[in-house]
Amino acid sequence: MPKASSSSQKQAPAETSEAREQQMINLAMNLAEQKLRDGSASNSIIIHYLKLGTARAEVEKTKLQAETDLAVAKMKSLESQAKMEELYAKAIEGMKTYQGNTFQEDYYDEDE
Repeated sequence: MPKASSSSQKQAPAETSEAREQQMINLAMNLAEQKLRDGSASNSIIIHYLKLGTARAEVEKTKLQAETDLAVAKMKSLESQAKMEELYAKAIEGMKTYQGNTFQEDYYDEDE
């Protein structure tokens, strides 16, 4: 018994309008692919898929730029955090001096 080709196989009827729409889209895409492969596609079909390719490339380029921007922002954040830690350490050291926790001879006069 010969196997039916995928294009001539019957699909089960869709239960919702959304599923039916998806079936129609799939059929149209399969037909467009078949026409592109055998060289009988119209200019409008070719242009449609060229535009999809261009849009996809643009989205990927935008995504890559966003990922790069995010990496740069993370680096700047880490650098800023390191600077803040350094400033906090200096501030704490300065506060220790005011509290008298460190001895500095410059503050005391020997004549007293």
